[in-house]
Amino acid sequence: MTGYGRAQKILNGRDILVEIRSVNHRYYEYSSRIPRTYNYIDEKLKAMLKSGISRGKVEVNVTISNIEGRDTVVALNKGLAEEYIRVLKEFGEEMNEKYVDLDEIDDYIDDDLTLSKLIKLPDIFTVQKAPDDEEQVWSDVSEVAGEALARFVSMRETEGEKLHADVLEKADGILGMVGQVEELSPRTVENYRGRLYQKLSEILESKDIDQQRILTEAAIFAEKIAVDEETVRLRSHISQLKDMLGSSDPIGRKLDFIVQEMNREVNTIGSKAQDLNITKIVVDMKAEIEKIREQIQNIE
Repeated sequence: MTGYGRAQKILNGRDILVEIRSVNHRYYEYSSRIPRTYNYIDEKLKAMLKSGISRGKVEVNVTISNIEGRDTVVALNKGLAEEYIRVLKEFGEEMNEKYVDLDEIDDYIDDDLTLSKLIKLPDIFTVQKAPDDEEQVWSDVSEVAGEALARFVSMRETEGEKLHADVLEKADGILGMVGQVEELSPRTVENYRGRLYQKLSEILESKDIDQQRILTEAAIFAEKIAVDEETVRLRSHISQLKDMLGSSDPIGRKLDFIVQEMNREVNTIGSKAQDLNITKIVVDMKAEIEKIREQIQNIE
């Protein structure tokens, strides 16, 4: 069954967006698009969604954007800063000693090294990504994913209600056709007996017709074309199908089996049918069963 759910929230300095999509599939098949740095949440997210989705080809997209600079840490390279200070002071002392006796040098080289000047030197500071609190990240993502999943399930439930109603309507239509088969089947035997009597009358002409023979032949024919067992089982299968559609449990695979059994009974009726009208009804029933089969692929 197709479905879509979306949720977005800002939690603990992170803008989190979760989108869930699914298309029809006989089993639960999961795929995801998650930022590489957050791959550690993938398995947890897969298990979470599976708890609410039993069938379908599910695709989840997660976007996580850090805001307010909470994902960065400015680090001071103390060793490098100390080395800069040492070298600069050493250079200043050396220059002052070298030019102290020269008349053209009026002033010593001032030691005016300040913090504001120091931070301008290369590589003093580095900006790094702050380490994630993985438990907090998962807690935040799971909260947003839970809302997206709830909307996803709600959409599928709405679609499921329409789907159930349509399947029930088709099942009732098949029941009506079963009734037609049950009504026509005895007439087929009567028609056969009449044709048999006429044919024997033509062959034997004025001779007496053995009524017992006609009854025996008609009984054999009736046994061969009897579909009572098939129609009874078909009604039972349709009743089970209706009961399953009213269940809140996952029923997709059970419905697959029931529809296969319905199709089998209709095929048997078709193979036994010796009446054109029954054959036409069988074709119509098979068409409706095929429509149901396609629809239940969307039912969990």
